[in-house]
Parts: sequence; C-alpha cells; structure tokens
Amino acid sequence: MGTSVVEELDVLVVGGGFSGIYQLERLRSLGFAVKLYEAGSDAGGVWHWNQYPGARVDTEATLYQFSDERIWREWNWSEIFPGQEELQAYFRFVIDKLDLGRDIRFSTRVTAAQFDEQFNTWTVESRDERTGETFQTRTRFVLPLLGTGSKALLPNIPGLEDFQGDYFHTSRWPQGYDMTGKRVAVIGTGASGVQVIQSIAPEVGHLTVFQRTPATALPMISRKLDAAANDELRQGYPELFKYREETFGGLEYDVIFTPTAEISDEEFNATLEELWFKGGLQIWLGGYADMFFNAEVGNRIYAFWREKTLPRIKDPDLAEKLAPAVPPYPFGTKRCPLEYTYYDAFNQDNVELVDLKETPIEKVTRNGIVTTDGREHEFEVIVLATGFDSFTGGLTDIDVRSTKGESFSEVFRDGARTALGRATAGFPNMLYVYGPQSPSAFCNGPTCAELEGDWVINCLVHMRENGLTRIEATAEAEQEWHDHLEALATSTTFPLANSWYMNANVPGKKRELLAYPGGLPMYLEKCRQSVENGYAGFVLS
Repeated sequence: MGTSVVEELDVLVVGGGFSGIYQLERLRSLGFAVKLYEAGSDAGGVWHWNQYPGARVDTEATLYQFSDERIWREWNWSEIFPGQEELQAYFRFVIDKLDLGRDIRFSTRVTAAQFDEQFNTWTVESRDERTGETFQTRTRFVLPLLGTGSKALLPNIPGLEDFQGDYFHTSRWPQGYDMTGKRVAVIGTGASGVQVIQSIAPEVGHLTVFQRTPATALPMISRKLDAAANDELRQGYPELFKYREETFGGLEYDVIFTPTAEISDEEFNATLEELWFKGGLQIWLGGYADMFFNAEVGNRIYAFWREKTLPRIKDPDLAEKLAPAVPPYPFGTKRCPLEYTYYDAFNQDNVELVDLKETPIEKVTRNGIVTTDGREHEFEVIVLATGFDSFTGGLTDIDVRSTKGESFSEVFRDGARTALGRATAGFPNMLYVYGPQSPSAFCNGPTCAELEGDWVINCLVHMRENGLTRIEATAEAEQEWHDHLEALATSTTFPLANSWYMNANVPGKKRELLAYPGGLPMYLEKCRQSVENGYAGFVLS
C-alpha cells in the first residue's frame, strides 16, 4: 500500500454509473462524508466506456433514468431508446444539476483495499490514471458499485498480439475511430456485436462476422420524442416510478403470469404479435413467464421469432446459420439484443459470416485470422465484441483483502458467495448494489440502483443512529442465499444455455446463475424481511 493519505471519509463509492451517482447524492444529502471515485474520465459507467458505433440502451428511457423530479422535470429525451452520447450527456446534466462534481474524482482507479480490524475502517489505494500517482483513502464503508460490465473479457486467441492492424474490445473503442473502406472483423454477436455490425456494415470495405452462437435479436422500435411528447410522458412518471417496484424486471411492463397451458394457440400468437410490434424487450421481459421455466414454451416463441426473421435474410444457407431451424438454446435464456438492420446487413455483398461451430478460429497472424479450414482472412481491424467478466469480474480485478487475507478471486474460487447479493463474509463494511446474486442483469439498471440502493442507505443511517461501526455478512446467510438462488435457478431454463448469465463465457469460472431469477418484487421482499428481523444475515456491532 502507498503512504500518502489524502482523504478520511465515512463512505467511499467506487463507480460512476447509476448506482454510484445515486449513492453519492443521497448519502451526501444525509450528512455523510462521502466521495465517489471513477476510473473513467467522465461519469456514466458503461455509457462512458462503451463508445462504439451504434451503442444504444435497450430499455425505454421512460424508466432508464433517475426518479428524482429535479432531473426528469427538466430533462428531455430525443427518442425512446437513446444512444450512448445522449446518455453521457444525461449524466453530465445530473452531475451539474445536483452539484455532484465537487465530490467526484474522475480518472481515479481503485487498485487495492485492506481492512483495519482495530478501527473498523478500510484503507483504500487508488491510482490517478492521468499521472500514475498512487494515494490512500481511509473510509468507514466502501461501496464497490461496479455493475456487470466493468471488466472486459478478452479472448485467449494465439497470436492476437502479433496482429499488425488495429484491434480493440468494444468497450475500449478509440474515440473518433474511422473505419471507412477498411477490411474489418467482428468477433462476437451479443448485444454489442449486433449494434456494431449493423452500424459499420454500410461504411466498411468488407466486414467478416465471426459467430459462435446466433443471437435472437428483436426489433428496436425507437420513436422520436419532441418537447410535447416529453411533456406528455412526464405526466405519467410518478406512477411509473411506483409501478416499477411491482414488475419482474423493474420496467413499465410486466411478464404474463397466466400459464400458457390455459391459453389457446390463437391467443398465444396474437399476444406475441402485439408484443412484437411494440418492440424492445417486450416479448422477453413482458412476455409469457412460462418461457423461463418451460423450454417448450421458449421453443414456441423461438419459432415465432424465426418466422418473423427469416424473410429478411435472402441467402437460405445464411438464414439457417443466423436463424437455425433447431433452436440453439431455449428462447429467453440468453439476452435478446435489439436491432434495426442487423439481419439486413448480411444481404450486402461486403458482409460475410463465419460460423465458428463449423470452422473455429485457430490463430491470429500479422495480417488477419486463420480458421481451422486453413483459410486466412485478412483484415486491417479486429473488433472484439466478446463481452465481459460479469457480476464478479469488477470485484476480482481489485486487490481487496478479507479479514483472513484472502482476495475476492480466492473467496469466489468455487462460486460467488453473498448474503442477499449485498455483502460477502470476511469483507466488513463493504456493500454492493447491482452486484453478484442480485437481480442485476434481469432488472432495469436505474430501478435496481435506487431500490437496492435504498437498502444500503437506510442501513448506514440505522448504524449511525445506533452508534454501530461494523456490518458483516454471515457465512450461514451466504449458504442460505446460495441454496435459495440455486433452487430458483434449477427450476428455470437458464442452465440450458451457455450464457454470461451462467458465467459460462469466462474460462475457469464456476458455471452458475449469478443474477437473481425470482423477479424484483420477490427480491425486495427478501431484503425487507432481513431489515424487519434486525438485519438478519448480517452481524452489526
């Protein structure tokens, strides 16, 4: 650890996304000495880091925002699904409006933390990304609010470092990078890959898409919003912010709980048609809940999706790779990317698909990528749309030491361990929001940032009012939460897919569902029960 202590705090918030900004504003207003450290040069979390072409939110802006009336009363959205630049501007507006900038240190990466048992405080080491200088902060509580996409997952492909062109992960896209006329490879067809592919296909010289598993992308129907439309939406915001607490995903619509066995085929398909034309994630997080528990229901929805998608792909062989007759996984067990022209892009003469199930990547050379059929594809640019080490990757990336001297990598070696998705035994006074084993990936980010975040805020207020200085999860509560989550997971279809929800994209990590699948209302009820029983699952002292 370094030697220069620059700040003494009650609370250090790590991460400048929705959760971090919410904690900073609320805790400061309650009189806590609190600062926020953000590794990026600007706030926004994923909306700062992911500046690739076409980066756009897949949740309607109506609830993809703070519920603070001081913000929504003045902020106008330009469309229902805003792009990255608009979301970055939104965060700047929030920071200026609430005067948060004086308590934020940008370009400051937290690298290590050690707990002092005698004084019940953390000593946190950070690095200034501009100067390289390190410094220490002493704080009672640390809130690592790192989200699910803070650690980019780089593929272990032999020879990648030998490539003579440019290569980069989508979350580290060089600002203003021009791809016009270049030969480009995109590896990955998840949400980021889909957005990049449809955005750059018209301008590059040649585009080769390397697909391992086809996406079940849904239409993003993003209507434009003028001032009058924003005023009309504002009328309903107070009710929407209340209603979100009652829905499975913290959204303005809920899943359909009526068992599909009780629904005629005509009604089933009519509902899918209605949801399809609404656009967005409605078929997934506003569709039949049965799809999450019955693979056959998921396959029926997949058949509907395929029927809608096939007419857009001219080449029959290509269509079978992008939308195969046999579902590659039950519909809904992988996140559905939203798209405008993704499938149409493959009709262009300059766009090619390489099926990695047929011809995996063997290596990267100075000039391009060699597949197992012996073919060398030559490129000037390789885009790695390979996702993230989600849920726990941000925590394991920091050298945080438990009271036993163990790192998160060691503690999570056999799987994530948390109580309520809120804290881990051995790491006192460290609380998560939107972390591992919370609703996270199945829930609207701002909804969880506020509703989960309130548990943390109320807990810290409770401790202050009662002269308490330490909170720690118990191992028994961790086991109970693990067993509860595992029981829920095994009743769902999620284990049937090798998704990042299951940690299946990270080599060497335990395959387990790390997002709480019981829905937001059930999760919030579990959190309330803990509080009502004297913060059951935690030791406060």
